[in-house]
Amino acid sequence: MIKSMTGYGRAEALLHGRSITVEIRSVNHRYFEFSCRTPRGFAFLEDKLKKQLQGVISRGKCDVGLTVQTLESENTTVLVNESLAGEYLAALRSMGEKLALKDDITLESMLRFSDLFTVQKGAEDEEQVWQDVSSVMEEAIRRFVAMRETEGGKLREDVLSRLVTLEEHVSFVEERSPETVEAYRARLTQKLTELLDGAVPDENRILTETAIMADRLAVDEETVRLRSHIAQLREILESDEPVGRKLDFLVQELNRETNTIGSKCSDTAITRHVVEMKSEIEKIREQIQNIE
Repeated sequence: MIKSMTGYGRAEALLHGRSITVEIRSVNHRYFEFSCRTPRGFAFLEDKLKKQLQGVISRGKCDVGLTVQTLESENTTVLVNESLAGEYLAALRSMGEKLALKDDITLESMLRFSDLFTVQKGAEDEEQVWQDVSSVMEEAIRRFVAMRETEGGKLREDVLSRLVTLEEHVSFVEERSPETVEAYRARLTQKLTELLDGAVPDENRILTETAIMADRLAVDEETVRLRSHIAQLREILESDEPVGRKLDFLVQELNRETNTIGSKCSDTAITRHVVEMKSEIEKIREQIQNIE
């Protein structure tokens, strides 16, 4: 199934006393680019999260946000810097005496000095933490991929509809192209007749000049290649593999063949259709830039 490079997925769970949340966001990018935000002390998970995500996508600029909140404090110890507390207390009493202030220092007032306390957490079981985070990440990835598939389906339908329109323009060019040669022959005959003052021009010369011009104006090869590229695009859009780069190459080829037709034909009607073809190709190009 075709996937868009734009996606979002979020999952959360309460596991082993920890509230874990994972958010994944991605936008289009030529390659796989990964960035991650983790809480302090959980940086060891970044490379693991990258590998887990890289296992399911190949392109896109991805940002992963991880939050881990410990709800249980079995291995947590609060230490008090008693020496520093004594210094604070002495300084406060000295200031009170000098300024003739009431000594109303209480334990509660000492709590304002946050540097008196240090919270020490026991060593985390990294393997258990990874198992928990990985399971939440897996659910976030599932939702993330589902959104990319939904967006990819919309892109696919839009491109397919534009390919139908493009084929209609190609059909017009195929039908109109021989008429331009006949029109050239008629103009050439008329011009020679005028130059010869009404005399019948040499038919062989007219046929030779017409053949030369027909070769210059012929766009059969270009239209055949256009139809071939369109068929390949349709086939690739049914693939389950990442196809963005292949689509990009084929769209470049579509544009090249269309430009060649435009440079060969001076017919006004064909020129109008070439302009429409280039417009459709540009819209297709814009859409496939978002396809993985």
